[in-house]
Amino acid sequence: MNFLAHLYLSGDNPGIQVGNFIGDHVKGRDYEKYEPSIKQGILLHRKIDHFTDTHPVVKQSSKRLSERFGRYSGIVTDVFYDHFLGVNWNELCDIPLNKYVNKVHKVLLRHYFKLPAEVKRFLPFMVKSRRLETYATIEGIDRSLRIMTNYSSLPDHVSWGMQQMEEQYQEFNEEFMTFFKDVRLMADEELRGFNSEM
Repeated sequence: MNFLAHLYLSGDNPGIQVGNFIGDHVKGRDYEKYEPSIKQGILLHRKIDHFTDTHPVVKQSSKRLSERFGRYSGIVTDVFYDHFLGVNWNELCDIPLNKYVNKVHKVLLRHYFKLPAEVKRFLPFMVKSRRLETYATIEGIDRSLRIMTNYSSLPDHVSWGMQQMEEQYQEFNEEFMTFFKDVRLMADEELRGFNSEM
């Protein structure tokens, strides 16, 4: 799952939000260097990723993109799913998306000096561009994927991917909603476990 979903699935604990946000940039046992709540967020991030990668509905969505994206189709599916989280936001959250984004920006900036170097580099641009909010638009997803092709090994088949999304929009949306119900239950259970440890 991508940034918006990881933040949403962190609940209201700022440390867990930070840890879940930086999870991809903390390797191996490096998570042990962080304070308890950030550490829990990193571990939650890893559980969400594993749950996502092995979920049959996510595999079904990814299969629609495998013709051009191959082993990277799961990454594109993650980005698409953040779009559908943005589109369905009002059904899933009581706080409007723009207010939620303001809130998490404050949390992340407050913890700026604890972030890995790579996250420190891109966070100001992410905040300035309101990237989390733009996921709810087709243009925002297109832009995010194009940025990824420039800075990663993601194949540059963005136009084709966006065409698949638009042609099968309802199918992707239904698959996202089915999957998200499951991942939210799993994350909520993990958060309850963390709370009982604190």
